[in-house]
Amino acid sequence: MPTTYQFDALIIGGGAAGLSLALRIADKCNVAIITKGPGKDGSTYYAQGGVSAVLSNKDSFESHIEDTLNVGGGLSDIDAIKFTIENGPANIRWMQELGVPFSRETFQSGKRELHLTREGGHTHRRVVHAADATGKAMSDTLENHARQHENITFFEHHIAVDLITTEKQEIKDTENTCIGAYVLNNRNKRVETFQARFVILATGGASKVYLYTSNPDGSTGDGIAMAWRAGCSISNMEFNQFHPTCLYHPEAKSFLITEAVRGEGGRLLLPDGKQFMHKFDSRGELAPRDIVARAIDHEMKRLGIPCLYLDISHRSTAFIASHFPTIHERCLTFGIDITKEPMPVVPAAHYTCGGINTDLNGRTEINNLYAIGETAHTGLHGSNRMASNSLLECLVFAQSAARHITALTTEPHKYLNISSWDASRVTDSDEDVVISHNWDELRRFMWDYVGIVRTDKRLERAMHRASLLQQEIEDYYSNFRISSDLIELRNLTLVAELIIRSAMTRKESRGLHYSLDYPVADETSIARNTVLRPQQKSNKEKIKIIK
Repeated sequence: MPTTYQFDALIIGGGAAGLSLALRIADKCNVAIITKGPGKDGSTYYAQGGVSAVLSNKDSFESHIEDTLNVGGGLSDIDAIKFTIENGPANIRWMQELGVPFSRETFQSGKRELHLTREGGHTHRRVVHAADATGKAMSDTLENHARQHENITFFEHHIAVDLITTEKQEIKDTENTCIGAYVLNNRNKRVETFQARFVILATGGASKVYLYTSNPDGSTGDGIAMAWRAGCSISNMEFNQFHPTCLYHPEAKSFLITEAVRGEGGRLLLPDGKQFMHKFDSRGELAPRDIVARAIDHEMKRLGIPCLYLDISHRSTAFIASHFPTIHERCLTFGIDITKEPMPVVPAAHYTCGGINTDLNGRTEINNLYAIGETAHTGLHGSNRMASNSLLECLVFAQSAARHITALTTEPHKYLNISSWDASRVTDSDEDVVISHNWDELRRFMWDYVGIVRTDKRLERAMHRASLLQQEIEDYYSNFRISSDLIELRNLTLVAELIIRSAMTRKESRGLHYSLDYPVADETSIARNTVLRPQQKSNKEKIKIIK
């Protein structure tokens, strides 16, 4: 018999957004958390920098709002920015109450306060952190609390296949409503049915669509792809943030060098030791990430070299060891002593600024379906994410979604009869090489044609290849038994198409989207988001979509 589970809330993803929401609703809901691997397989665990929030009397909400607007390139939604920033301090206090060991400093008065660092785009020190392993500290704390709660059940080594909606089930006389998900259990290779009153997508971003990325392997755009297939609109997928500084070493897979290194005086250098950022922006190393990434990309291409260098060795050994212990230790394993020499660095895909359209409660256009964290488009980031606003967004929107969900738990609910997954007409594949070949081809042409710098011709080439890949993958998906690699490849190829379509639509350069054919921003009309809508019907009037 097929396995079926019933929960009040199904959370797909176990990062900061999913875990914090689970903890906030667990006293009133029976919660399932789906994770692809063991815990800690999301991007949160690898976040080094920190969480931005107004925590100093030298700072203000107005300053944080203005900084975020400036970095967002005219596309950020002011309501989303104010909502996020004004709810920031309370969420940091909540994390402290849970026991997150944020770094502190001792002032001359003898008082110990949170140590605040500064990162690119910020005009004040407002980034709270746990040394250079903030994500790990947050993830460990949240997961420990979640595992101790009697109403939270973890389903590890599971990957969601698709959302179940009343429209897909052809259940009449009801608005399109999400009622669960089909989920592949990687332990027994069977697809299980999860019914839920509320489904929350907290699946992270899609940076694995690129050849070089700072993200873990699971960042394959699953939530965005599933929401699109279910009928949700998607916005601003052309804005892919490339982190300027990932460690360049053949064995250093996806190891990011936090922006806080530059915030604490790190210098970007050419091979001859000369600084160059002042030629591109008056803010130098503290310019927003899109400017720094393009500058590094320009110099690498100009000189025909594989990397540039980031140097913090002019700071004391004690300072480096206390502020950046993880980076220091990791670089030593590769024979690089950052207290004495610069680090080789290269840009890599880092953050997906676009995603599933939601309102300030995390609601999508489909009833009972929520999206929070990197998979969502809230309007906060606009055309470029400011450093450390992402973990803040995870916490704030998990809190608001939790409030909305718990307010609905008093209403009566009846689970509907839904079809189990049908695998009766598929066979085992004897050609998995097709998956690995297509995976490699996709990530290479996305890097070459839809990367830091784009052109119309490159985008056309990418779209042609993406269309061919989608045909191959859908044929494979229809005929053979599914696997986690196939599910992720199917999702990534769809997300690639959404990125390319969005990039082709924007005939200007703005924020993270830079085109050699349209090198300046179009200021002749009001800046608009790129909104893509699927063919399926959905309840669009119920949430605010930023036009």
